Amino acid sequence: MILKKILISAVVLFAALSGFAQEKMIDKIVGTVGQKIILKSDVESMAMQYKSRGEDHGDNLKCFVFEELLYQALLVNQARVDSVEVSDMQVEGELQRRMMMFEEQMEGREAMEKYFNKPYSEIESHFREIIKDQLIAQQMESTISGDISVTPQEVRKFFKSLPKDSLPLIESKIELAQIVIHPKIKDSQIEQIKKSLQEYKERSEKGEDFSFLASLYSDDLASAQKDGDLGWIRRGDLVPEFAAVAFELDKPGEISDIVKTEYGYHIIQFLGRKGERIHIKHILKIPKPTTAEKIKAKAKLDSIAESIRSGKITFEEAALLYSDDKESGKSNGIVVNPYTGTSEFTSSQLDPATNYILKQMKTGEISEPFESTSMKGKPEIKIVKLLNKTEPHIADIDTDYQQISDLTKAHKKTELISNWIKKIQKTTYIKIDDSFYNCDFKYKGWLAK
Repeated sequence: MILKKILISAVVLFAALSGFAQEKMIDKIVGTVGQKIILKSDVESMAMQYKSRGEDHGDNLKCFVFEELLYQALLVNQARVDSVEVSDMQVEGELQRRMMMFEEQMEGREAMEKYFNKPYSEIESHFREIIKDQLIAQQMESTISGDISVTPQEVRKFFKSLPKDSLPLIESKIELAQIVIHPKIKDSQIEQIKKSLQEYKERSEKGEDFSFLASLYSDDLASAQKDGDLGWIRRGDLVPEFAAVAFELDKPGEISDIVKTEYGYHIIQFLGRKGERIHIKHILKIPKPTTAEKIKAKAKLDSIAESIRSGKITFEEAALLYSDDKESGKSNGIVVNPYTGTSEFTSSQLDPATNYILKQMKTGEISEPFESTSMKGKPEIKIVKLLNKTEPHIADIDTDYQQISDLTKAHKKTELISNWIKKIQKTTYIKIDDSFYNCDFKYKGWLAK
């Protein structure tokens, strides 16, 4: 098993943040690798973070963490020898990204300063060097492993070397096509939504808590669970109509007029600005079609499905002519997985309704019309065609070549890194505190001197 990559992970930085906050911790140097040192607080803080994530590694946790820190120190020290560097711009960009992330997690800069009992500028300055080391370590590791490629012969050899009980389980993969109809939304429904949003805005401006209203009434369920909070975001993170209004707001607590986007209708509350980012909350209302309009949509799709089954029109032609989802409609109805960019989905990547219907279908079969929710949260009626479905199975070289090729590359990288560590350990000054001498390290060279 290769050492987990810790180079610019949130775990490592947050461990450093935690150690920085614990000023009363009795500290000492527990490891030296060339010119790099490892402090007891580094190990303690990072171990604490692993525990909080449920990764305790049993009684060996501190030894595991310590070896990861030794590996990073070895990378950084050798990078200096080999003149591997990163630019100040890279360091500043990553530092700002990380600090914004933790500021958001701690719910604001003031809370962050209170937690560390230090001004923000001092916190930022303290972690600039930490970020630099992490980026250098990442660059050094990339230099070692390079662009790994494998030949078909290597893939087959690796597959044959795997014990039968260690072969990976390949998830079921599903490919589907669809024809979608969005039931008509009446003007009266839209007016009612606008009236409700205007009411929420007025109530908030009169003193009611916008966060409470968002948690009660927003149709964006993910942000509603966080009181409507979208966090610190850039203009490019938002759809244009939403961004145009959100970035015009400039007074903390200010609430926008109603904004229409492809997702529905919103009001936005401005909380703060920091450079190119703003902190906002919103309430989203999605128009819901009436039962009568759903019935009309289902009847239309019933007729389309019957025409396809009788051979009057192909599914591909019908998707282009009738589907309200233009993206899949112009691609023969084939649905593209937004997570991978391919046409393959796992069950967990599909909405529950579609997943349930597909589980009951055979390849080539066309479903009856059913209600679903689009990836943008909008209600829709659709029929689907199951194009292909693989069953969960133990990896096979003929049917799962790409997955096995990826595993072969990962194994090859592990070997390259492992050989590099063993080689550089022999030519680098390494000193380890006695308290870690009983650790069962993966690489014994840490204790060779």
